[in-house]
Amino acid sequence: MTSKLDSGALLDKARAATDNAVVGRVFGEPVERDGIILLPVAKVSAGAGSGSGSGKAPAGEKTAAEGEGEGSGGGYGLSAKPAGVFILKEGDVHWKPAVDINKIVLGGQVVAIVALLVARSVLRGHRRRRR
Repeated sequence: MTSKLDSGALLDKARAATDNAVVGRVFGEPVERDGIILLPVAKVSAGAGSGSGSGKAPAGEKTAAEGEGEGSGGGYGLSAKPAGVFILKEGDVHWKPAVDINKIVLGGQVVAIVALLVARSVLRGHRRRRR
């Protein structure tokens, strides 16, 4: 099966994908309640990649399969994480960051591991001095 990569279609898809990573995705719709306006903010990241292929192997090179070869491929990813919220109240603007519980838990685990390693080292040193 032979497939030709249409560069125009590929560029159209790339443009459509990058349109997803615009400022409107970073700032959410404002919410108003009791004279307070909340403006949610997110961190948006995007990435893309592509590949291609070609025909016959160089002379003398062993291949697993016989015949002609072609290939292509691509991918796109978009990630959005909450960053926080702007609070607009009585003409003042305040920033309230979003708390990432996963980072807090990971930090606690690292502190616990370091504490255990230090305690082990202290106990070993104490035992060696007693001998």
